[in-house]
Amino acid sequence: MNAPACAPVAAAGQWLSFRIGTQLYAAPLQAVNEVIRDGDITPVPGAAADVLGVRHLRGRIVPVLDGRRRMGVANAPLDPASVRIVMLAHAEHLVGLRVGAVGELLHSGGIEIEPPPPGRASRRDDPVTGILSWQGGFVALLDVCRLCRLGGEAGHVA
Repeated sequence: MNAPACAPVAAAGQWLSFRIGTQLYAAPLQAVNEVIRDGDITPVPGAAADVLGVRHLRGRIVPVLDGRRRMGVANAPLDPASVRIVMLAHAEHLVGLRVGAVGELLHSGGIEIEPPPPGRASRRDDPVTGILSWQGGFVALLDVCRLCRLGGEAGHVA
């Protein structure tokens, strides 16, 4: 099975921001299918540590990742009122990402996207592909293919 090709991070002009732990992340808006409330997730025995399980969504069974585990963020308590699942789509694949809160829509037009800072923990499947300076801080820009492991050697989602 051929893995779908990923678009370069610089190709996105609009991003949906969300908070995972204390860090602000963003996914390309064209990859965001929808944002839903947290709900019933069925655990999957033997799944990767960052996979919460699967969720039934309008006739589809969708894997849901824990954003904190996937990004290596401390497992701090979440505010149930603000927790959301960002449904990310690439080709025919749909994967949910549980986040602490959804932020605003960011426009990167005219703002230079920097590479991730050197010296940070590097992983082979690190989904952070760029940094966008934003309101006195920064937003870590995510590659949906890497985040959902769509381009991995196994060729499977999550």
